Amino acid sequence: MAKSRELIISPQVSKSHLGKFLSHLESEGISMVYLDPKSLGKIKTKLTTVYPSSAAKYVVLNKDSVSKPKGKKIGRKFKVLSNKDIEKILISAKKGLDFVIVEVKDWKIIPLENIIAKLHKMHTRIFAMARNPKEVRKMFSILEVGVDGVIFNTSSINEVREVQVYLGSRSYDLKTAKIIDIKEVGDGERVCVDTASMLHKGEGMLIGSRSNFLFLVHNESVGSSFTSPRPFRVNAGAVHCYTLAPDGTTKYLSEIETGSEVLVLDTKGKARRAIVGRSKIERRPMLMIKAVVGDEVGGIIAQDAETIRFVKSNGHLVSVTHLKKGDSVLVYSQPATGRHFGMEVSDEYILEK
Repeated sequence: MAKSRELIISPQVSKSHLGKFLSHLESEGISMVYLDPKSLGKIKTKLTTVYPSSAAKYVVLNKDSVSKPKGKKIGRKFKVLSNKDIEKILISAKKGLDFVIVEVKDWKIIPLENIIAKLHKMHTRIFAMARNPKEVRKMFSILEVGVDGVIFNTSSINEVREVQVYLGSRSYDLKTAKIIDIKEVGDGERVCVDTASMLHKGEGMLIGSRSNFLFLVHNESVGSSFTSPRPFRVNAGAVHCYTLAPDGTTKYLSEIETGSEVLVLDTKGKARRAIVGRSKIERRPMLMIKAVVGDEVGGIIAQDAETIRFVKSNGHLVSVTHLKKGDSVLVYSQPATGRHFGMEVSDEYILEK
């Protein structure tokens, strides 16, 4: 059975922005925060609190306690500087702690490996402190067992989203859009994104001419009558098109290069990250394709070739060369928001055509 893992966010925002930030966390599927419940005031939230406060659900004690508050989980926070500190954690855990919070100086992996090796068969959960999304990912993968939770200090919802992609827990709500226009537009530069990962049938990248309307463009794992399968490749679209990155920002396809991180989704909207091994920009005949979902109309310019495929609402693939008006394809569509260097600016007016 897969181990249950908690991403615990320590909000680094002002009190005036706390309510909105916590609401965003809930909408992203976060269930625990490292926060003093007394700081909530009139803010209503279902988030479970972890803090050195008797009002918290997970109470961080200053020292070992023989009595356990009713309905609470108890734990302690430890700084690990040597093997002696690891032994202290083990002794305290045996006294009945529900969890321990581990802070490792200079963020070294070996101490955490030793702690996990000693505690993973006990009922004491291990929470570790992280400073950035990459540390979160590493902590969850140490010894393949990983810690039970990571406390991550952040003021950025985009960083939370990036971590969720690292952990494979981020999903996007894909919608069905109807094709309303298909037109040959002549030659243009298109971008082939070759990833350092094997992509599976049903997986692709979100690509579009508008940042809030992105088509699920399938990878080339299928091949064609004239080409062999290339299960690492997404023939994505024209250089101007957007793609959604793991941290929730958008990038122009022209910006993608070796070492870039891209977002890969399956037909259910489950996301994972992939590293780009190579990006190829070449001049090719292009198609302009438009689709509509609700009140939103979006488009994409893609290469006019049978190996470029969209995903129909029933999960079947359709080549852009066989696409017809009225066909339904999967897209990611949201109400329009402004963006500044790829980051959402929710209060800015924007109109993209």
